Amino acid sequence: MAIDVALRLAQEADLDLVEVAPEAKPPVAKIMDYGKFKYEAAQKLKEARRNQANTILKEVRFRLKIDVHDYETKKKRAIGFLNDGDKVKAMILFRGREQSRPEQGVRLLQKFAEEVSEFGTIESSPTIDGRNMVMIIGPLKSKSEAKAEQNAKRDANKRGDKKEAKSGESVLAVEDDKANAVQVVEAEVVAEKPKAAPKTTAAKAAAPKKSTKSVSDELDD
Repeated sequence: MAIDVALRLAQEADLDLVEVAPEAKPPVAKIMDYGKFKYEAAQKLKEARRNQANTILKEVRFRLKIDVHDYETKKKRAIGFLNDGDKVKAMILFRGREQSRPEQGVRLLQKFAEEVSEFGTIESSPTIDGRNMVMIIGPLKSKSEAKAEQNAKRDANKRGDKKEAKSGESVLAVEDDKANAVQVVEAEVVAEKPKAAPKTTAAKAAAPKKSTKSVSDELDD
């Protein structure tokens, strides 16, 4: 198509003639809304940057004689790291004679790996690193997938909050209408109620004042 014809068609449609492939032979142009095209491209780039993230190696440390509560706390933290798409470095710190019992460290790390197997898999088996024993567990989902899920949940929560706010406003409006209706009814009842005749009251004789005593007076009596 000739350039002048393409320009005329773009003008008639109130659109822009944009060269999308200048290196092609012949060059390729497209009739479009260039402002909308730029906006959509910027939104896609923004979404890609938001989902793009690098996997981080998080560390969880154990003692060989760790108690149940501390173990569960560290396991819960490790599960959170794996759900976020990060790797977990599980490390056992040996003290004194504990270094002569590495098999206990292996059993502890294997138990840990089994209990988080729903969220990650072993990438590096337990190995001795100086006075420590180390094992690496990788997440089952990538960092970008975890990010996308978090963004989807956040957007869903925002939509839910908006719906709750709207429903709350409608409930308040209904309650206000009911309150206004009750006030109108009460006003009508008061208007229809006949006025009562004024009451004549005789002056009451002033009662004699009672004598009051303090605690110290009673003690003196």
